[in-house]
Amino acid sequence: MDTTPIRKSHKLHNVCYDIRGPVLDHAKRLEEEGQRILKLNIGNPAPFGFEAPEEILQDVMRNLPTAQGYCDSKGLYSARKAIMQECQRKEIPGVGIEDIYIGNGVSELIVMAMQALLNDGDEVLIPAPDYPLWTAAANLSGGRAVHYLCDEQADWAPDLDDIRAKVTSHTRAIVIINPNNPTGAVYPPEVVRELLEIARQHDLVVFSDEIYDKILYDDVEHVSTGALAEEDQLVVTMNGLSKSYRCAGFRSGWMILSGSIAKQRAADFIQGLTMLASMRLCANVPAQHAIQTALGGYQSINDLILPGGRLLAQRDITFEKLNAIPGVSCVKPKGALYAFPKLDPKVFNIQDDQQMVLDLLLQEKILLVQGTAFNWPDPDHVRIVTLPWADQLGNALDRFARFLSRYRQ
Repeated sequence: MDTTPIRKSHKLHNVCYDIRGPVLDHAKRLEEEGQRILKLNIGNPAPFGFEAPEEILQDVMRNLPTAQGYCDSKGLYSARKAIMQECQRKEIPGVGIEDIYIGNGVSELIVMAMQALLNDGDEVLIPAPDYPLWTAAANLSGGRAVHYLCDEQADWAPDLDDIRAKVTSHTRAIVIINPNNPTGAVYPPEVVRELLEIARQHDLVVFSDEIYDKILYDDVEHVSTGALAEEDQLVVTMNGLSKSYRCAGFRSGWMILSGSIAKQRAADFIQGLTMLASMRLCANVPAQHAIQTALGGYQSINDLILPGGRLLAQRDITFEKLNAIPGVSCVKPKGALYAFPKLDPKVFNIQDDQQMVLDLLLQEKILLVQGTAFNWPDPDHVRIVTLPWADQLGNALDRFARFLSRYRQ
């Protein structure tokens, strides 16, 4: 019998997704032993008591009898029309029904977009820190993720000079994550315009990940990248139901193409997207019936982010508790569901942040994700999910402070 190992594809050598990586494997082992783990590693609202609005669930259930077959490969007409109207509300011009693709979450669409655009050796500018699926998808598609730095001293805004320095003849696209995961930054319109200008100068496709566009704090406003772009720039906007509507398990996301002049020039790329959409037949049909009700109905997310709301209270206690820990500093998140604190290297001397996160798990039964998992270059940050109730978060951060008070590598 042949005992030659069956190995993974070479295409996976530069692909990682440590949000569900080796440390999570340890957490699962501890759970199997009967220990309770507080999982602050993934932005999954449901386990923390955030439920989808009842009217969304009712619409999905009512439409189940008619959702048994495949739909158009781009998605249900009614859902895409609701997304088109949302584009009008957000002042993204020139978006028609055929410019919208519905996918099994934004994750599927990110991979699809990278596969449609990139040839071997093509480069994509992706923020550091990033949501690591963008990096993984670029690498898996034969491209190369080139990380531009975001500046912690400037509320985590992109470093424009660093971006300019990293554009090469191989650069095909730039990714903007706004509001940002993992930092919670929300970029002012003038910053987005600067990013668009760099993209214009170098003829780059702009991918704008806006999944957290309704989770905003302190009266901060979010402006869509597509609303600021000129008609000759191709902007691919990603959004969905997972976070703002607490429907993560529905896997219902969408991708929007804007820039009417640019779309004519991008006809071949768009044909590629349509081909890939057709190859997977269609996205989950029952979940698409949630889209029209979600976008057109009562925006219950506002009850959670305004004064008195759970998400705001949880953001506040996370920010306060982190900054009270000696040697820890955290920029105040303006949006999303995360904090990305810095652990002062002079105080903690952490050389291996994955080991630090594992040690925290073993000692305090709290699961975080190390900063380098988000392609941050130095082992001096962690990401903390702000979804647990405020008192639970407060207790967890007190334990984190206790851990750090005695931890050195």
